[in-house]
Amino acid sequence: MGDRRCTVTLRLGGAAIREDEHDSVTLIERAEAALANARGNGIDGSVPERGAVASELATELELAIERGELLMLYQPKFHVRRQKVTCAEALIRWRHPERGLIPPIEFIPVAEEAHLIDRLTLWTIRQVIEDQRKMRSLGHDQRLFVNISGQLLADAVFVREACALVASSGATLGFEVTETSVIRDPVSAIANLQVFADIGITIAIDDYGAGLSSLAYLKQLPAVELKIDKLFVTQLTSSNRDPLIVRSTIDLAHALEMEVVAEGVESHAALALLTVMGCDMVQGFLISRPVSIDALVAFLDDESWHQGGQENRGPFNRLAPTWKRG
Repeated sequence: MGDRRCTVTLRLGGAAIREDEHDSVTLIERAEAALANARGNGIDGSVPERGAVASELATELELAIERGELLMLYQPKFHVRRQKVTCAEALIRWRHPERGLIPPIEFIPVAEEAHLIDRLTLWTIRQVIEDQRKMRSLGHDQRLFVNISGQLLADAVFVREACALVASSGATLGFEVTETSVIRDPVSAIANLQVFADIGITIAIDDYGAGLSSLAYLKQLPAVELKIDKLFVTQLTSSNRDPLIVRSTIDLAHALEMEVVAEGVESHAALALLTVMGCDMVQGFLISRPVSIDALVAFLDDESWHQGGQENRGPFNRLAPTWKRG
């Protein structure tokens, strides 16, 4: 239309009525309800929370998936005891031709509201599978983790498509889900997470402690990894309470036979304290910022990057008697 491209999307809602009912009013009411449910964002098809700006961004995001404007970055997770990177988290970014690099915090909520999150996540899984193949060909076989929206944990179609992609590719992936996304629909979420786990996908609980933690759900999840939210890690060496929370969380996860990842590790002091607390893995700017797949491979090829951490750990060993397990 003029100098702008408009994308028209079709949403369908269906309603049925028994032949012997002959109630046109009931049928119309059911049809309207079905259409509203299909639209999802309101009876007028708009996005009420974000308005026209988000609607325009959603249209552009749909085109971005087709045009190849999305890219994947990877942030490695460093295993403290093994002294090496054992896996990495995939982080999506959007290179908008006019707005520049748009962070996920801006476009992921739009994708969820516009019902594009399934397409976006399936694109992510395909790209991560391709990148893992490249890493393997260069001698690195690390598990790569993909963030999964809570909205998708109740989507049977997405679950089937994601499982088919992973199973047919032979990829070793992990899915990270937040605790709050499970609480949204616990029955469907737990069942579908078990489906993922059954085909070899590692399940990790992301941002633990940032939401309404529920031990009742935690013990039911087929998760083998728990990530402590960076909110607690960044204040680890300057707070009296955060170390207690982190230590108790590590002990809880270990009791549930999970490995623990601390997010947001930015200092040698935090790394040293987490080490004596028994934390299994760390992730953050101290190890590496999110990087491209080529940069990640170069990073893994260079084994000298973590030696500085070893040299700076000594002054903090005095904390060990306080935090060592037992």
